[in-house]
Amino acid sequence: MVLGDNIFFGQGLPDLLTSADQRKQGGTVFGYRVADPERYGVVAFDGDGQVNAIIEKPENPPSDYAVTGLYFLDETAPARAREVKPSARGELEITTLLETYLHDGSLTVERMGRGYAWLDTGTHASLLDAGNFVRTLERRQGLQTGCPRKSPLSRAGSMPTSCASGPSFSPRTIMAAI
Repeated sequence: MVLGDNIFFGQGLPDLLTSADQRKQGGTVFGYRVADPERYGVVAFDGDGQVNAIIEKPENPPSDYAVTGLYFLDETAPARAREVKPSARGELEITTLLETYLHDGSLTVERMGRGYAWLDTGTHASLLDAGNFVRTLERRQGLQTGCPRKSPLSRAGSMPTSCASGPSFSPRTIMAAI
């Protein structure tokens, strides 16, 4: 599952996503170091670097690692989601769902390093930043960014001439390829 206001980019991203997709049980989320963790769900780590909590928009963040809007969840997610109650903010929080996986020991947090870009476009300024980022990449590299049809085909050695042409892929294949 990917929240609609998120953009991910980076060399090796397809491999990272494929690895998460191969886990058949539990959930996998991605932590990304940010300068303003109080805006996000934040991962708390113990002394050994193991995740011990996910806290939604904490006043005093326990780390600088935000949980990105990209989740790989198993088939128990719908049943778990039905049990989620509104938070003190009156919202159904994804972090509450993720904590159910954490509490039963089935949550994996993959840290996205410096070679990746995660852009949360939830504010006007961050949407503009994301647009400028994509524009810069496309102009400098001369390649279209975020074309899900090109990624799996490029690995197979058959590149369509445009993103609008070529065969269709299942959402699971596209997710692993972006």
